[in-house]
Amino acid sequence: MLTKEEKGRIISEYETHEGDTGSPEVQVALLTKEINELTEHLRNHPKDHSSRRGLLKMVGNRSALLKYVRGKDVKRYQGLISRLGLRK
Repeated sequence: MLTKEEKGRIISEYETHEGDTGSPEVQVALLTKEINELTEHLRNHPKDHSSRRGLLKMVGNRSALLKYVRGKDVKRYQGLISRLGLRK
């Protein structure tokens, strides 16, 4: 789970303008951080199926947001996945 400070740091790093919290870039960055943390949790707790379901929902949501950004602006999409270190 993200702390308030971590979330604020991620938002300030990926915001497109001052006070931006809802742009796809910010949402994808927050989801990526949560996905990475939940993946580590599931490595230690392989039978936690409810958390696995939440992880799959987050991955699907991130995928949809990335698909949206790719449809709007390919350069923005490529910059985002390179900054986040996603393989696409």
